[in-house]
Amino acid sequence: MADVKKVKSPMKDIRIAKLVINCCVGESGDQLTRAERVLTELSGQKPVFSKARLTVRTFSIRRNEKIACHVTVRGAKAEKILEKGLNVKEFELKSKNFSQTGNFGFGIDEHIDLGIKYDPSIGIFGMDFYIVLERPGFRVSRRKRFRSRIGVNHKITKEDSVEWFKTKFGGTVVDY
Repeated sequence: MADVKKVKSPMKDIRIAKLVINCCVGESGDQLTRAERVLTELSGQKPVFSKARLTVRTFSIRRNEKIACHVTVRGAKAEKILEKGLNVKEFELKSKNFSQTGNFGFGIDEHIDLGIKYDPSIGIFGMDFYIVLERPGFRVSRRKRFRSRIGVNHKITKEDSVEWFKTKFGGTVVDY
């Protein structure tokens, strides 16, 4: 009985569900189209524009004005882009970058650090990376038929995502 090994369940493996890259410019027009070009070059996909929820007169932003663009990347491409982004951060994140639901995010100041060649006509943009993690079986909460909840033991916690980050990327978490 003592030599029985406990096998790790493949349903407990954590993977990247999606990577969302957001580039908020704060104004519509030429600046936003240049940010769109940067995200297209980075991801190979067409970004979606985000609109302002309310008018802020001090920033001269009107309601429903396009002020940001974002792109959602999945699969192996998401992992490759995340590797570039973490390389900029030197694989070091703060513990407050991780949420209680097991997701994490961080920001970079200059897109040229990701390996994109600098173009004076475009300029330099900062962007936010947000990573959503999942386990096999998370589809039960999103499917149309027989939708159900994810069990409390199957949910991803902050500790699970920190451990996944450390093992997958060999990163370090500060203030943890």
